[in-house]
Amino acid sequence: MARIIYVEDDELVGAVVQQVLSAAGHIVGVINHGTLAFDTIAFKKPDLVILDQSLPGMQGVDILKALRRLPALYLTPILMLSAKGSEQAIDEAMGAGANDYLPKPFEPEELVRRVADVLRNNSFRREVTS
Repeated sequence: MARIIYVEDDELVGAVVQQVLSAAGHIVGVINHGTLAFDTIAFKKPDLVILDQSLPGMQGVDILKALRRLPALYLTPILMLSAKGSEQAIDEAMGAGANDYLPKPFEPEELVRRVADVLRNNSFRREVTS
């Protein structure tokens, strides 16, 4: 079980992701505004952050870059989940420090698998750097 913050401005997509990941045993909070999300993530320090790219206030990749500059959060795993599935968008997010990138639309099973992979890989990385 992981504490996850999902940043998504589409209410329906947010509800679907929350339901899918909750059924997989995770606790998921959904935030619909980029600036609010950054402040909440910095305060709550979740186990995983899932970011959409296009958000009001602050874009997903900008949140990603800002989180990677915070010492308390630079190892927090971040999965981008976005309709922007171009090679350029993926390269930009991965270059900025995303742990994985899943384009929309997605299969629920694929999302659950990717979340598990990112959490497992991050757990190993934290053990190695400790």
